[in-house]
Amino acid sequence: MHEQQSYRGEERGMLTLVPTPIGNLEDMTYRAVSVLQAADVIAAEDTRHTKKLCHAFEIQTPLISYHEHNMHTRGPELLERIRSGEHVALVSDAGTPAISDPGARLTQEAKAEQLTVTALPGANAALTALTASGLPTEAFLFAGFVSRQKKKRIEELEQWKPVQATLLFYESPHRVAAFLQAALEVYGTRRAVIAREMTKQYETIISGTIEELAAWSGDTEIRGECVVLIEGADDETAASLEPSAWWEELTPAAHAAHYVEKEGMKPKDAVKLAAKERGVPKRDVYQAYHVDTDD
Repeated sequence: MHEQQSYRGEERGMLTLVPTPIGNLEDMTYRAVSVLQAADVIAAEDTRHTKKLCHAFEIQTPLISYHEHNMHTRGPELLERIRSGEHVALVSDAGTPAISDPGARLTQEAKAEQLTVTALPGANAALTALTASGLPTEAFLFAGFVSRQKKKRIEELEQWKPVQATLLFYESPHRVAAFLQAALEVYGTRRAVIAREMTKQYETIISGTIEELAAWSGDTEIRGECVVLIEGADDETAASLEPSAWWEELTPAAHAAHYVEKEGMKPKDAVKLAAKERGVPKRDVYQAYHVDTDD
């Protein structure tokens, strides 16, 4: 167990995750600019991209690359800088770092060493799309990118089929059509939304059923990164997909007897557990078990 008090005013090393705009530069926060200006170094997914951002906001902090191809070597270097008391700011190309992003690894490694990790609130394509989608927001599941391979893509979509929450996916424009065909196969004609180029000049939000969007995507040249949102399962679908309990085919007596004979439990404890799993009064299982064993 470890308690982090993030802002105690002490001079010490720190990793700060700093969100950057997903399209519109005006979404950069005052605090994000201030942190990037004050940091000792900025770890960026693409230093060329981040250099343009720094120029726009007069940020002169040194940049260092940190991405999926060098994180195994650059990560230890950044951790050592934090240990030595430096403030490392981490940014991705756009949006919130560590969400479908190599920054997650650095964050995990820093937390494992109980180094201070803080995060700023800011832009995120998935949540921005969700709030504008018109789909339920009470519960949602962020699934990120799914596999490019057709068979594995179907398998991954299947695992979220019983979920009664809006599903959020990231997808590249040239794979959206294939993704929607797979989604149609798995989820049928649920409501869905494609949100592309969020906050940019050509932001587009297309709402309909998965079937309608699949047909639309097959006839349209899609540009820009996309968020695909799919309505969660209804009560009937969720109930039909719930895995059956191993004991469903057993009588209450046989259920309790299994724990006694196979797992060596005392009859009293076996009856109590079987009753709890079946959601019935303990006396019902007790009577059934003892009638059966007395015979």
